[in-house]
Amino acid sequence: MKVARRHAATLRAALIRRRPDNGSGTIWAMAIVVVLLLLGGAVLDGGNAMVAHMKALDLAQEAARAGANQIDLAALRNQGVVRLDPARAQAAAQQFLGHAEVTGTATATTQQVTVTVTRNQPTLIIQVLGITTIPVSATAQAIAQTGP
Repeated sequence: MKVARRHAATLRAALIRRRPDNGSGTIWAMAIVVVLLLLGGAVLDGGNAMVAHMKALDLAQEAARAGANQIDLAALRNQGVVRLDPARAQAAAQQFLGHAEVTGTATATTQQVTVTVTRNQPTLIIQVLGITTIPVSATAQAIAQTGP
């Protein structure tokens, strides 16, 4: 019985000596959780920005193709030359952007149409760092072609 009491007393003394951490492990755990949440937020918001960039590129390509459809028919019929009507090509690309309700610019020459789409992708988690949007832009070009 005396041995059991001595062993219990020794065990209690060992436990008492180990307690003085005063919650420092909790602080480290909370810091790690915060860092992991911010990293997860960066991955999520970064992925959303990549998707927004792909959508912007898709719209820029479509608008450029819409502009590249505006061939100068007089030059094609009279001279057999395939070239764009720059004013109509630019207007068609801008009209496409307007219908798609996106912000962008379109420029056209007799050879190609260039369209740039810009937008701001809102963030979800990294707003806590003061980053509320991620700017996204994409540029596409199209040329006039005939035939298959």
